[in-house]
Amino acid sequence: MPKEAVFTMKLEPELREAFMAEAEASHRPASQIVRDLMREFVERQRQAREYNALLRAKVETARAQIASGLVVSNADVQARFAARRAALRAEAGGTDA
Repeated sequence: MPKEAVFTMKLEPELREAFMAEAEASHRPASQIVRDLMREFVERQRQAREYNALLRAKVETARAQIASGLVVSNADVQARFAARRAALRAEAGGTDA
C-alpha cells in the first residue's frame, strides 16, 4: 500500500532512544513498527466497540424479557436443577447427596 501521509509526534528523548534501539535490535525500521502498533490499536478498538455493542444488545434483550415477564427466580432455577440432578443420579443408580 502506498504511503502518502506523514505523522509527526512529540515524545521524550529517552523513549525515542529506547524505541530506536529496540527497532534496530529487531532489524526492523521504526516506521514499520509504528505502523504495526497503529494497526493493532485500531483492531483492538474495533473489537472493543463490537464487544460493547454485543453486551448492550444482551442487556437490552434481558431488560425487555424482564419487562414482559419472561423471568425465572433464582430459587426456581435452583429447584429445577436440584430436581434434574436427583433424577440423573437416580437413573445412574447413585445416591442423592
